[in-house]
Amino acid sequence: MYRFLDPGAPPPASTPAAAAVMRRTKRTGTRPELALRSALHRRGLRFLVDHTPPGTNRRRRVDILLRGPRVAVFVDGCFWHSCPLHGHLPQANRTWWRLKLRGIRLRDQDTDATLTTAGWLVLRVWEHEDPEAAAERIHELARRRPRARRSR
Repeated sequence: MYRFLDPGAPPPASTPAAAAVMRRTKRTGTRPELALRSALHRRGLRFLVDHTPPGTNRRRRVDILLRGPRVAVFVDGCFWHSCPLHGHLPQANRTWWRLKLRGIRLRDQDTDATLTTAGWLVLRVWEHEDPEAAAERIHELARRRPRARRSR
């Protein structure tokens, strides 16, 4: 059972530049997400953006949701989701960031399990992945999945 891991109040930014970067960080509509959405749209896929899948926790939102084949796509940032290739722990406020990033990983695992239990195929795409290759992979998997029945 997932339990929110509270790292405490965010510490002050170590520099004005770090504060500016954090202020500019978007939750949705990032450049990698937009590139993937464009690539999926070119392949004829239609989807919902930043949406909660039916039958799941309303607090968990999916970046790209393909309702028919029940595919939930997350575009994960390398820093925020601890990419094994590019993720890093900041030098400043290291203890706080270690706990914060660990909490995000635990939440991601819980989200994946919840969506899978509800019948969704969960796909995670790293921000550094080629959007065309990722879109092709998603398109193939969505094409092979049985379509969800619509309730009336």
